[in-house]
Amino acid sequence: MSRIVRMIIFSIGVMVSPMFAIAMPESFADLAEQQRSSVVNISTTKVVHAQPFTMPQTPFGPQFDDMFREFFRHQQPQQDRQAQGMGTGFILSHDGYVVTNFHVVDGADEVTVKTSDGKELKAEVIGMDSKLDLALLKVDAKRLHPIILGDSDALRVGDWVVAIGNPFGLEQTVTAGIVSAKGRVIGAGPYDSFIQTDAAINPGNSGGPLFNVKGEVIGINTAIYSRSGGNNGIGFAIPINLAKSVFDDLKESGHVQRARLGVAIRDLDDEMAKGLGLESKRGALVPQVEAGSAADKAGIQAGDVIVALDDQVINNAHELPIKVASHKPGDRVMVKIIRNGKTMVVPVVVEEMPEEQASNSPKTRVSQAQSFGMALGELSSKDRDVLRTRAEYGVVVREVQQGSQGEASGIQRGDVIVKVNGHPVKSVADFEEQAKSLEEGQALRVLIDRRGDQVFTMLYPSSK
Repeated sequence: MSRIVRMIIFSIGVMVSPMFAIAMPESFADLAEQQRSSVVNISTTKVVHAQPFTMPQTPFGPQFDDMFREFFRHQQPQQDRQAQGMGTGFILSHDGYVVTNFHVVDGADEVTVKTSDGKELKAEVIGMDSKLDLALLKVDAKRLHPIILGDSDALRVGDWVVAIGNPFGLEQTVTAGIVSAKGRVIGAGPYDSFIQTDAAINPGNSGGPLFNVKGEVIGINTAIYSRSGGNNGIGFAIPINLAKSVFDDLKESGHVQRARLGVAIRDLDDEMAKGLGLESKRGALVPQVEAGSAADKAGIQAGDVIVALDDQVINNAHELPIKVASHKPGDRVMVKIIRNGKTMVVPVVVEEMPEEQASNSPKTRVSQAQSFGMALGELSSKDRDVLRTRAEYGVVVREVQQGSQGEASGIQRGDVIVKVNGHPVKSVADFEEQAKSLEEGQALRVLIDRRGDQVFTMLYPSSK
């Protein structure tokens, strides 16, 4: 091949390649300089109350008990202490609205916002959404520098992104990387659809912005995958299109009004798809329709397969609640279903999600329950009314992860666990104690109150 021909081919390659990708910028310095005033440091303070000392009973008899009790009576009592937390946020408006993660400010007694010029402002928590892990704060300030919201749907795998935040308390740290994947499901909640990036994200980055090369926020940094607690090149951000759909609700009412159809859904497997005469596993199977729900009123039936919502394809069961949640209660949506091999479109007026499903659950803990794919919370008097439970005590199942052992055992969101292995469960700690004692090959015997009905099931750990 002649030198001239080689030069022509090389020139064509250089001319064509920009059509397929945007080259890496020579520097992100301009972006960092322009956006630093819109990124803030979030610090929190929580008072941790000391637990009163209770004298354990010794195996040596009452004389020794009295001796130890007298000894401990003269010891210095425990003091309350302050727990400090940190995170990142960004300015949403000129008049002081700030966005961060729910988990950054959850349970905090005081929240302080520190701007890039060093000003420290007390912040009020206006609203929180635990399901998307978002919180909206308000500071008393004017003429702030808000960020520009971008379009996360326009992102492509391989696009350059920049994170600005406060990892480990190191303020205004800038890192860059690419979009590694979109729509990631990591088990954080029912609306998982994360942007995955290899831009370095570490503890303290939570709640901070993820920018595209135009300087627009296209994500909110929320979680990392790490074996060491530090950056392993796998970080996750909430898509800004999903997040900004709830900003107005948080500002106006402090909570999110979510829409729902009122159906139970699950993924299809090969055997189900074949039995239903379907060409593929695409869609969400409806095994149950709630009586009196929006779906029931519209005529959706158990056994239907939902394959699209407003012309948006539903590939699996996880996608459906995300697409429904983008609507407001009272909206009319067009649901495409397959029933007995026939395709039809059913108009549904979506309804508001009940309080026990939509409310934030600050007391939710996952620890031992996480191995079963469940999040548990303490049973409150409000829960008793909403869930119509007859239980005098118990723990509420706040979430059940799709595909988990909890779901396989038939446990549902809103169930009240009252006994495990015959022992009363009056707190999350009681459940954890029974779960910790589980030996290999054993299962937990679980007694549940479900809207006044007694339900029994066996719960196996995920390692089984």
